[in-house]
Amino acid sequence: MNTTPPSIAPAEASPSPLGEREMIWMMAMLMALQAFGIDAILPALDEMAVALAVEGNDRQFVIGVFLLTAGIGALVPGALADRFGRRPVLLGSIFAYIALSLASALVTSFDQLLFIRAAQGFFGAGIVALPPAIIRDRVGGDKMAKMMSLIFVIFLMVPAIAPFIGEMILWVADWRAIFAVMALQGILVGSWVYFRLPESLTEENRQTIRPTVIARNMGRALSMRSIIGYVIGSSLVFGALFGFINSAQQLIAESFDASDIFPMVFGICAGSMAVASWSNSRIVERFGARRVSHSALFAFIAVAGVQVYFAMQPDQSLWQFVPLMAINMMLLGFIGSNFGAIAMNPFFAIAGAASSMHGFVRMTTAALLGGVIGYSFDGTALPLAVALLASGLTCLALVLFSENGKLFGPPDAQRGPTKMNSV
Repeated sequence: MNTTPPSIAPAEASPSPLGEREMIWMMAMLMALQAFGIDAILPALDEMAVALAVEGNDRQFVIGVFLLTAGIGALVPGALADRFGRRPVLLGSIFAYIALSLASALVTSFDQLLFIRAAQGFFGAGIVALPPAIIRDRVGGDKMAKMMSLIFVIFLMVPAIAPFIGEMILWVADWRAIFAVMALQGILVGSWVYFRLPESLTEENRQTIRPTVIARNMGRALSMRSIIGYVIGSSLVFGALFGFINSAQQLIAESFDASDIFPMVFGICAGSMAVASWSNSRIVERFGARRVSHSALFAFIAVAGVQVYFAMQPDQSLWQFVPLMAINMMLLGFIGSNFGAIAMNPFFAIAGAASSMHGFVRMTTAALLGGVIGYSFDGTALPLAVALLASGLTCLALVLFSENGKLFGPPDAQRGPTKMNSV
């Protein structure tokens, strides 16, 4: 089997080959659809809760259920994309995202909204699950880490500005209009994909749709000791991040009495991840994904420890909380794309199945953990701070397991072939 990533030839709908820069922007905008679908509605949670008669922390479920079903749904598109190609599966996910965004705008009860959001997360999972596979079709190793970092720079601009956009929509319309804007974005990005994205799956790498083949490929994606710690470890630290996203509106508005500047506070924290991803793209090929991400993980643990200290004080201020949260979200920018590239590197021939399985484990674990953390909100930042520290320490233990106790390895180009050792 050919193991050299093919160059992407023009598809029938594409008038010219897709360059690297356009590919990066397109993949980022695809992933940003999901980010906008989460973060733009944060400023509207109070208004939505009143309109649909939702009490207490239950309003968080509109975020949590979407994240959870997106993780479960990630199991499906990869296997289909390894058989039928990336384009048709991706376009189907975009269509589902658009249709269910419109349906969300028409609900009359909170139960209806939760059901539709669950369906949207599940059937739209391909918009996040497939971009890593499409990138892996082209490149691997630290080059993939660099491209994923650039994708995350653009992608993470959306969480930074989405609450501002949601707030502006609320000035002229009610919370339902946010879902209509989501659908409009889906139409624009879907049109771009339809006319410009060529098929990147080669004929020799197409897999058969048989339960045994799918199970084998997905099992391989988690069977290697060298990658399992990175998949589960990143699930835990991003679970703590999801806990912040779930409870951010209540935390800022109730704990720190700063609801009027919530979009700015959230934008500062999310924007720091974009800064980190841009910085990572500049250094990862020189120092290697392992050296960069391992260093970031140690710093993440240290900052989380400081967060616990301040959260235990009876008079913690907003401006003690925000810089520390922004720093740890910045460090997640160094951890996320590098951990993902390390985990995907051995799986060129089954990139779709591997991307789906890794996405399933990350998203479901992170969504469940984030839901527990968010629902534990007690009017202070302490549950979140403790979760950040615990997840960082557990992630370190898992990475040590994958690396046989040896951290800060050299760039992939210096490591030689990856051995297919099972757990």
